[in-house]
Amino acid sequence: MQHFEKFTICTLGFALIVSGLFAQTQDSYDYGTEFTWGINKNTSGGLIGGFVFKRARKLKNEKVLETYGLEVMNVKHPQEVRRNSVQTGNLFIYGKSNYLYALRLQYGRDIILFKKAPQQGVEIKAVFAIGPTIGVVAPYYIEYFPEGGGGFTVRAQYNPSINIDYIAGTGRLFEGLGQSKIKPGANLKAALNFELGTLKSQVTGFEAGFLLDAYVNEVELVPSAKNYAVFPTLFLTLFYGSRK
Repeated sequence: MQHFEKFTICTLGFALIVSGLFAQTQDSYDYGTEFTWGINKNTSGGLIGGFVFKRARKLKNEKVLETYGLEVMNVKHPQEVRRNSVQTGNLFIYGKSNYLYALRLQYGRDIILFKKAPQQGVEIKAVFAIGPTIGVVAPYYIEYFPEGGGGFTVRAQYNPSINIDYIAGTGRLFEGLGQSKIKPGANLKAALNFELGTLKSQVTGFEAGFLLDAYVNEVELVPSAKNYAVFPTLFLTLFYGSRK
């Protein structure tokens, strides 16, 4: 968490310095719409938090864009810890009983703070968005040796009654997804967007900020720990796209 915050602060500082050096250049170019997609890293996700898609169009005010977004994320419990099986050495998440996949629909505004010139500079936007979240709660399956069994393994959703010493590893990919339950909620995002591309028709850059997911009630991810209905997140998204 601390390393992620330091990285985000350093990245934002670097972008602001670059912006100060190059933003005051020749006449800026105009565009009407843009579409971007990106890979997200956040404090509530794994190595890759998820994927982001956004469409934006300029309003009558040339410095304001209307945005529509979709985010698909894997949300982790803050106390999740991977362990090695004493039986096989395979990794599994001890105590985890459910996955949480967040599908976030977002409507918002991007406000241009600094416009860039063609083929140089940085365009900086303040980003605000809000919308519903569809939480997909899927069971987390493990493979384990039944106590008193004959050396064979079975797969089932984790529950605290399963002895940790008999766990062989995780279940199969997407196993139990058909047993998922829907948890409705809402999300709110505030961020800064830095567009660094050098081509007029392409968009390349990153977005860093804060996002809050709130569900109607607690989402049970780890039965033996405190579970939450609200998930605050710091994030960094690397994005690419096109505009016209």
